[in-house]
Amino acid sequence: MERPFPTVAVVGLGTMGAGVAVALARSGRRVIGVEAGPTQALRALDRIEASTARAVERGRLSAEERAALLALIEVGDDLSAAAAADLVVEEVPEDLELKRALFAELDRICPPETVLATGTTALSVTRIAAATARPERVLGVHFFNPVHTMRLVEVVRTVLTGPQAAERVAELARDLGKEPVTAGDRAGFIANGLLFAYLNQAAAMFESRYATREDIDAAMRLGCGLPMGPLALLDLIGIDTARTVLEAMYAQSKDRLHAPAPILGQLVSAGLLGRKSGRGFYTYEAPGSSRTVAEPAASQARPRAAGREVRRIGVCGSGTMATGIVEVFAKAGFPVLLAARSREKAERAKALLAKSLERSVAKGRLSPEDRDAALALVTPTGSYRDLADVDLVVEAVAEDLAVKRELFATLDGIVKPGAVLATTTSSLPVVSCATATSRPRDVVGMHFFNPAPAMKLVEVVSTVLTAEDVTATVLELCAKVRKHPVECGDRAGFIVNALLFPYLNDAVRMLQEHYATVDDIDTAMKLGCGYPMGPFELLDVVGLDVSLTIEQVLHQEFREPGLAAAPLLEHLVAAGCLGRKTGRGFRDHARR
Repeated sequence: MERPFPTVAVVGLGTMGAGVAVALARSGRRVIGVEAGPTQALRALDRIEASTARAVERGRLSAEERAALLALIEVGDDLSAAAAADLVVEEVPEDLELKRALFAELDRICPPETVLATGTTALSVTRIAAATARPERVLGVHFFNPVHTMRLVEVVRTVLTGPQAAERVAELARDLGKEPVTAGDRAGFIANGLLFAYLNQAAAMFESRYATREDIDAAMRLGCGLPMGPLALLDLIGIDTARTVLEAMYAQSKDRLHAPAPILGQLVSAGLLGRKSGRGFYTYEAPGSSRTVAEPAASQARPRAAGREVRRIGVCGSGTMATGIVEVFAKAGFPVLLAARSREKAERAKALLAKSLERSVAKGRLSPEDRDAALALVTPTGSYRDLADVDLVVEAVAEDLAVKRELFATLDGIVKPGAVLATTTSSLPVVSCATATSRPRDVVGMHFFNPAPAMKLVEVVSTVLTAEDVTATVLELCAKVRKHPVECGDRAGFIVNALLFPYLNDAVRMLQEHYATVDDIDTAMKLGCGYPMGPFELLDVVGLDVSLTIEQVLHQEFREPGLAAAPLLEHLVAAGCLGRKTGRGFRDHARR
């Protein structure tokens, strides 16, 4: 079978265009590179020669392969040379009129059967195609940077793109060793459409001073396993680029969540574009550097209050989260009272703890001596009255506000004055637990992530009533148990869930609108953004019912129309399709 597109023209040989040209030549195709003028053409050729020389130095190419590759690439400044190509890939700057003018000229120059592809990340492929007399042969082909390592290619079809043209471009991508996904024509396509909405909300969260840039970034790295925090990623992408993509998304969707956060515009106006300018959300050693430097203002922060002494800890609950938290404290050397509604439940929870510790020993993560020492520190009890003398109580019971308030009222009458009362809630208002007591200043949120022994993140949530030394106590305790605390205020979703679940909801809406398939959306986010799981994989693991509840809480608190739960999510929950726990969610797990 003949390989698709033996000769390809690449118009625009900046970083992305040069990367595409090299990938094409490496596959044995003839590449015709076109730049705007003779000087730009010489620079482009230098760029290609330098990048391939680095590939030889790093062992990605042999000297012979490099020579053969370079022999397949010709670079000039005459657009008419593209007439010899079977496919033209455009990689010029993100300017709609520039691209439309270029496509009109390519339409005039190239034979009728030539396929024309735009590398746009944010502009309308349909409007670009409309500048030609062959819209059925025009589509988007979005490579990701750096091209030599990023496997994802989004193949973007308009309502007029012929299926044969799209399939041939997808076949080309596979021949290059890439993973093509098919998307419809809307700003951001799949990966950027989901990514930039999330980045925008992170910027807005920082702008509102809800949490520091470091805590927002740490929360998403440690809480979700993402390769970078959102604000650091905005700096890497370029704040001006992000704002351009968001403007295009908002122009199409009219969703306020896509309207660029004002801080993005302010940073762009100030010339603070991220790494490339040396300063954005963070400050860097030099323009283009990845190394951040401390800012003077950071060292002038007001001294923090000292925390209270914590020697003995109580944990209320007998489920997975409660048992995990007990394990965290016991392994750190704290005596722990494991309090459940009955002695039997408490004993069962301790037995589960023993199994968990045994698994750690089997995996070489814990010595038998440390296992025995941790178990000896845990005392199960079926009576909350035994918590009278602890210094801190962590509540890890059902995620039901009435149940939690009743427990906090009970603890208020039992636990000694000055003890800290913490709730592990992930979606309920901490202040509602606090006001069930006569000492709301002693109540704080301490949101562990599941599984607690493995996950390093703890969200420390202070209400408007929480005393400073109570927050300090929990922050100090986190350090002692080797967890990374991030501070935030008491509002729905805290940091992680407030940023994660709108992104998951957007993915469900994308599926609901038949824009892309479950597999293509998951593939796009894993390969294009480096996420450990695609959104539908994650939804099925978390549980669709849990996800729906959090979506509803976020919508109720912020009243943003864009945060309303996607109807498809509601329908699946109503049908009992809750994910892995029921065998069926967005995928059928019963057959696997």
